[in-house]
Amino acid sequence: MATAAFEDIVEDFEFLEDWEDRYRFVIEQGKALQPLPDALKVPATKVEGCASQVWLHPVIEDGVFRFDGESDAMIVQGLIAILQRLYNGLPVGEVVAVDARAELERLGLNDHLSAQRSNGLRSMIERIRTVAAAA
Repeated sequence: MATAAFEDIVEDFEFLEDWEDRYRFVIEQGKALQPLPDALKVPATKVEGCASQVWLHPVIEDGVFRFDGESDAMIVQGLIAILQRLYNGLPVGEVVAVDARAELERLGLNDHLSAQRSNGLRSMIERIRTVAAAA
């Protein structure tokens, strides 16, 4: 159920030989994101359960889900970019049906993130799912 943009990430990962290259790729994805305006970095958009500072700002327009986000950690910023490719552009009703764990497993992320980063990633996914389910 992954988006075409996420499938592109999966293909890119297949060409990267080792995890240093993959980490660099994830970080580069994060560097390409537009910064979240300071006005949106408020308690309501802050994701609890992350070791770093993380803000997600979801928007649902015409039944389509998307979110913007930012983190003060480079690798987490990259994870936000990957989650955007997984979720952005989906009909809001399909967001909760995405098996994010299985999709991210295709990238091998579950095995290569620290426990704190994995917890933070789960917190971000849970926030996305909660917002979509409430819509």
